[in-house]
Amino acid sequence: MSKVSAIPSSVDATLDLLTSRGYLSERSLATVVFLSLRMGRPLFLEGEAGVGKTEIAKVLSAALGRKLIRLQCYEGLDVASAVYEWNSAAQMIAIRLAEASGVTDRPPVLLIDELDRADEAFEAYLLEILSDFQVSIPELGTVKAPQPPIVIVTSNRTREIHDALKRRCLYHWVDYPSAERELAIVKSRVPGIGAKLSQQVVGFVQALREQDLFKVPGVAETIDWATALTELDAKSLS
Repeated sequence: MSKVSAIPSSVDATLDLLTSRGYLSERSLATVVFLSLRMGRPLFLEGEAGVGKTEIAKVLSAALGRKLIRLQCYEGLDVASAVYEWNSAAQMIAIRLAEASGVTDRPPVLLIDELDRADEAFEAYLLEILSDFQVSIPELGTVKAPQPPIVIVTSNRTREIHDALKRRCLYHWVDYPSAERELAIVKSRVPGIGAKLSQQVVGFVQALREQDLFKVPGVAETIDWATALTELDAKSLS
């Protein structure tokens, strides 16, 4: 079982919490994460793919010792597929296992990932979840969370999310990192990479993002490329 940590008491403590799990955050992002945790409001993170939105939920789950529940959105996703499967035997087993593990008293981290991929009709259903933290199941009735989960909603902005849903959340745009921060991320996530190679990789990726490309590389691509070059024993870019 993950170690249980308390909700951070300040923005600086939130920065330390994220950094302890290898997530090098800007202070603006740490601030909105802190406010979301302290106010109990869902956090809506929008930005290009590969900038670290999903990773925030994973880091909070690990750092706070909470179970991570991930809902991966896709076109055609409906309520029944997203929320429940009516299988009484399987549900009772899951409840007993949760009770035995002692995690029932700790609200989980709920990640609603890439909401922009789902249909607009699904957004309307989320309004009930994000407003009252409850779901309506025809066979059972309304089920309300005894304690609100930590909710992270992400979007790659392939379409606009309705304002009614955004109003229920604290919003933050996650941008590409500066060269200095991206260099620090690479050094943290790719142990053993040389100083020259890491600077060249980051410099090249930063330059690519200035070009008129259909899809510019995210931080995830920077890390993958740096890792691949390190595995190939590269010392510098040729």
